[in-house]
Amino acid sequence: MLHYETAIDEKQLNSLALAYMGDAVLEVYVRRHLLQSGRAKPHRLHAEATKYVSAKAQSQILFHFIEAEILTEEELAVVKRGRNAKSGSVPKNTDVVTYRHSTAFEALMGSLYLAGESTRLEELIVKAFEYVEGRKGRVKDE
Repeated sequence: MLHYETAIDEKQLNSLALAYMGDAVLEVYVRRHLLQSGRAKPHRLHAEATKYVSAKAQSQILFHFIEAEILTEEELAVVKRGRNAKSGSVPKNTDVVTYRHSTAFEALMGSLYLAGESTRLEELIVKAFEYVEGRKGRVKDE
């Protein structure tokens, strides 16, 4: 990683900025995971990745984390901030509630990454992978 003179204080960033970072971080982990596992043929990588990074998948992972009480109080505070962020637009392939929860999940990932909490970030990413793969990679429709 490049070294910058000043650190970013993730607590001061807008939740949507945290989600922006979290989206990119999660995407890299998912792509590496898929390539490492050898399960996806090159032309199917995008379809396989959506099982982990779609709004529905991220929303369901977040609910799993909350129900299983995996998150700390500080992480839950980041999630709430992310959930309540107003983006101004919602993708046409999901509803507002699902989108807000996926934004909350991404904000959590971005916050952990920017805070340098790589051990915790990777712990949660492994739990997310286990959750998705334990369900045969299928995201249930809600």
